[in-house]
Amino acid sequence: MNRFLSFLVQSFVTVPSATVAMFVSYFGFHQTFWLSSAIALGGGVIVYNITAAIMTSRFLKKHQLTRKEYRYIKKNLNEAKQKINRLNKSLFTVRDLPTLKQRLDVLRITRKIQNMTKTEPRRFYKAEKFYFSHLDSVVELTDKYRFLSQQPKKSHEIDVSLYETRQTLTDLTKALEEDLYDVISDDVDSLNFEIDVAKHSIKKLNDTKYIDERRRPK
Repeated sequence: MNRFLSFLVQSFVTVPSATVAMFVSYFGFHQTFWLSSAIALGGGVIVYNITAAIMTSRFLKKHQLTRKEYRYIKKNLNEAKQKINRLNKSLFTVRDLPTLKQRLDVLRITRKIQNMTKTEPRRFYKAEKFYFSHLDSVVELTDKYRFLSQQPKKSHEIDVSLYETRQTLTDLTKALEEDLYDVISDDVDSLNFEIDVAKHSIKKLNDTKYIDERRRPK
């Protein structure tokens, strides 16, 4: 759920409600200015919280989630955000041009999965391998690669470790791509279904046109 949008909607509802409460208290019931202000503030807080609860309820209903499930997903997304920030820092600290494209791909895929899951929390269940395994692995390996690549004097053992790390990161990048595909798999299936329906409709239309042309007198 977009926090900024939620804040705007809640503010849009709360401010007029609090203003009306203050005017009614002050002019309608002849309360003092400070008491009217306190009533307006209290009413605003109540309206703000009620609006937030309604929006959250609609959001959960739309994505078919319980509050417990959403709290669990949100907790994991917050932890993942910290890991992705750490990954971002490590990836751009490495000064190694040959691996630049790979590093950009890793960052692009991880952000894509995170953003899609944040927008549609139910996708989290399609991305559990990413959140509970692959993300941790790529963060740790990237940190290791950054540390080794920054050593001023490299030995044969360091060069071998760097090579093996690059190879493992290549395999992990492929795993991340599979994670992304898992996240969008339902969309792909839905698109394929729509394509099949469209093809069937086109074929049916063409068959009808062919029959009409055959029946048309020459």
